[in-house]
Amino acid sequence: MIIPVYKPGRELFALLDQLRCQTVPLGKVILMNTEKEYFEQLTDRTEFAERYPQVEVWHISKQEFDHGGTRHQGVLHSDGDIFITMTQDALPADRHLVERLTRHLNGKVAVAYARQLPAAGCKETEKASRQFNYPPVSGIKTGGDLQRLGVKTFFCSNVCAAYRRDIYDALGGFIRHTIFNEDMIYAAGAVKEGYGIAYEADARVFHSHNYTNMQQLRRNFDLGVSQADHPEIFADFPSESEGKKLVKETYTYLKDRKKLYLFPGFCVQCGFKYVGYLLGKNYKKLSRKWIWKITANREYWEKV
Repeated sequence: MIIPVYKPGRELFALLDQLRCQTVPLGKVILMNTEKEYFEQLTDRTEFAERYPQVEVWHISKQEFDHGGTRHQGVLHSDGDIFITMTQDALPADRHLVERLTRHLNGKVAVAYARQLPAAGCKETEKASRQFNYPPVSGIKTGGDLQRLGVKTFFCSNVCAAYRRDIYDALGGFIRHTIFNEDMIYAAGAVKEGYGIAYEADARVFHSHNYTNMQQLRRNFDLGVSQADHPEIFADFPSESEGKKLVKETYTYLKDRKKLYLFPGFCVQCGFKYVGYLLGKNYKKLSRKWIWKITANREYWEKV
């Protein structure tokens, strides 16, 4: 298990405790921690090592962090034939997460990702988004689904995903320098090489965000940048069609629950998301000053 960590709170202990109780035990949990001082303020080294003997902590600076490169470094610290990526703000829904996430990692399946359920306090419109992106039905996506699913064929999330190490090495692993989207970029490469992407709806984690409009704009700006930098993957399969489907399904979701009064606010947030996405897709036309104002990841641009 490989988990990038930054300024963790007590939720990290809840996550590690849940991982210790899985029906399929983890050989090693690797924390790729950004900024050593924050981590050491939270934990006592001796006590932490005694409580979590299977956990390894590797420290990097904020300037060194990269969505793809840092996770790849974590993989290099692992010797398992399967590794799982997770984020510090996700929490297993039960003891069967690892078991169910890895059960179809054989044959031509390169990666499997988990279903994300709304966390406590999740907004109603975000619940609709979770339902749209993470339905209750499992499946395996391949190149044969491109015409039917479009960009959703490549959809995969490192919030919780399991990878075959042999295939990962053969494909070159995560892209080493990217602002965002390292999971989908890898999944797209796997699909193009004839591998499948498994969605395991029974492998569940609690994970959601109540982003503000500006947070959504910044996040989608970075998403647009990643797509602009990889036209070989995203040019033929634009994300706009999925955005339209999300709006329609959210309308139905809110109507069924007699909460349509939330729909105007949701539409405003969609506008922020779309503006951010378009700005990101066209970031090469923007000045560095404006990029720095919009992006959610300034450290990335320091390396560009």
